[in-house]
Amino acid sequence: MKKLLNNTDDLLTDSLKGFARAHNDIVSFNVQPAFISRSSPATQAKVALVSGGGAGHEPLHAGMVGTGMLDAACPGHIFTSPTPDQMMAAAQAVDNGAGVLFIVKNYAGDVMNFEIAAEMLEGDSASVLVCDDVSLSAEHSTGRRGVAGTLIVEKLVGAAAEAGADLMACQALGERVNKATASIGVALTSCTVPALGKPTFDLAEDEMEFGVGIHGERGRETLPLKSASEIVADLADVIEAELNIKSGQQVLLHINGFGGTPLIELYAVYDLAAQYWQARGVEVIRSLVGNYTTSLDMAGCSMTITLMDDTLTTLWDAPVHTANLRW
Repeated sequence: MKKLLNNTDDLLTDSLKGFARAHNDIVSFNVQPAFISRSSPATQAKVALVSGGGAGHEPLHAGMVGTGMLDAACPGHIFTSPTPDQMMAAAQAVDNGAGVLFIVKNYAGDVMNFEIAAEMLEGDSASVLVCDDVSLSAEHSTGRRGVAGTLIVEKLVGAAAEAGADLMACQALGERVNKATASIGVALTSCTVPALGKPTFDLAEDEMEFGVGIHGERGRETLPLKSASEIVADLADVIEAELNIKSGQQVLLHINGFGGTPLIELYAVYDLAAQYWQARGVEVIRSLVGNYTTSLDMAGCSMTITLMDDTLTTLWDAPVHTANLRW
């Protein structure tokens, strides 16, 4: 294993220090307990958005802290949930009187620890549980996982909070976006967790893993490697059936890289996906392409579709200024 690090124990702290130093006009880093927060808090009362999860998914979540999105993010160790004290400290630091909304990916550790933090927190709080991964049935373990659709929820709810929506309205919007969003991914390689020092699982050169999550785990099946057009069709077919997408509907199309796939491939995948939806009479009105919800150095990508309307489109177009998402 070759990694740019001094030692695995210090990697997360070193990375967070570097992130905060590089973007000190946007974020601040609280070392103990560890969380990233906006360096310039909102000047008037607004709902504070707090999210987080294990490291290894960068730029999610820390890269989404800033104007128009998150107020704070709590990073755990690689693929490990942050602790309740991190979440509570982050919430207390950014709460300015309008309440705190936790945006939580549906993984057992994240759910449990955010619930504990909410119980300990004084003041109003609520949560949105993101479960956009349709590669699994809703009955799987704790339910469907929260993956790349988390960013969509953070962006749209972040815009609403910035515009002055109250806590219950932000929660309702997050739940609505979650229901309108579906994601599924495919991996060409596993990732290598630094502490483990070897790939989490093995794939032959002529194999791919269909329906993977974002923690280096296997997907729902190992399949022979297919062409990009066939992979796109397989991913889109699952999403189309899940959301019951009809001709004439408007959607946001997000092609997300898992960390080890170059943009030249991701944009090729986007073009094929856009053609797929266009052929079915579906209008792609907004798009996002790049490595946003990663699994360290895994090669592969995911497709996310969100059903859009005028309200969601307006929120998507609202200004945002974070380290990794700006317009």
